[in-house]
Amino acid sequence: MFDPVQLRSFLAVAQTGGFTRAAQRLGLRQSTVSQHVRRLEEAAERRLFERDTHSVALTAEGEAMLGFARSILEAHEQAAAYFAGTPVRGRVRFGASEDFVLTELPQLLRTFRRGHPEVDLELTVGRSAVLAEQLADGRLDLVLGKRITEAPAAGGSPGAAPAADRLVWRDRLVWIGAPGHRLERGAPVPLIVYPAPSITRARALEVLDRAGRPWRIACTSASLSGVRAAALAGLGVVAHAEGLIPPGLHALPAQPELPLLGDTEFVLSTRHGSPRGPAAALAEAILAGGDHLRRPR
Repeated sequence: MFDPVQLRSFLAVAQTGGFTRAAQRLGLRQSTVSQHVRRLEEAAERRLFERDTHSVALTAEGEAMLGFARSILEAHEQAAAYFAGTPVRGRVRFGASEDFVLTELPQLLRTFRRGHPEVDLELTVGRSAVLAEQLADGRLDLVLGKRITEAPAAGGSPGAAPAADRLVWRDRLVWIGAPGHRLERGAPVPLIVYPAPSITRARALEVLDRAGRPWRIACTSASLSGVRAAALAGLGVVAHAEGLIPPGLHALPAQPELPLLGDTEFVLSTRHGSPRGPAAALAEAILAGGDHLRRPR
C-alpha cells in the first residue's frame, strides 16, 4: 500500500524539518520529494504535514506515520538483505558523539546488530570535534556527530552539508540542569562543560559573551556521565541538545541570565564520499532511525 521510496522521502522531510534539506540529503530535486510526500498523503488519505512559508510540521497523522514508516522500511531492508543471499560482513570503525551514550546509542546499535549480525563494530565515543579529527586522520570510517548552525544573533541560514556529510536531523540547543535549579541573579553563570575542543562549550561561551553575561567554569568533564553527575549535583548548567537530554535532567525555564543557544545539526560523516560495505549498512540504519532520534523526549 505504501511505497518505500515515498516513505523514505517522508522520513527525510520529518527528520530534517524541510523539503529542501530532505532533497539535499536524498540527492533528489525538491519537486520530486514534494511529489513523493503528496502521493503518500493520497495513499494514506491523510494530511501528514502542515506547511507554511516558514516551516514544516508533522500533523497528528504524520506523527503516527513515522512509526509505521520506520517499521515498513526496516522490514523491507531485512527482506532485501535476506533474499540477496550475501549478508554484509566485515568491520566498521564507528564514532558516536557523547550526546547519545545515555539515550539513543544502545537502541541504535541493537537495531543494527539485528539486521547485520556478521558485522563487527569498533565503537569510539567522544566529543564531536575530536571524532571529526579522528575521521580526517583515517582512524574512523563513519561518525555520527553534531555541528552548530549560526548563532541566533548572527542571522542567515545554515549552509548545506559538505559532500561527505549527510544531515540526520536538527535539534534545538537548550540550557539543562537538575530539576528546580535556579541561577542567582547578577552572579556569573556556573557552567558545566566538556574540555576544548567542544562544540557546545564554544557555543555556550559565545552566546554568553555576546549577551554580556558573566560566566565561570564550575566543572569540566570529558564524559557525558561526568557532566550529568555534576549537573544532578547542582554544580551548574549545561548547553545540550533538547532531544537528547540525559535522564534526571531537564530543560531550564527561560531566564534573563541564559541567552538563546540556537540550533545544532546531527550529521553522518564519512572520510571519502559515500561509505561502502559495512559502513554503508550502518549509515543506512542510522538514517532510517533518524525519525526516532529526532522526537522530543
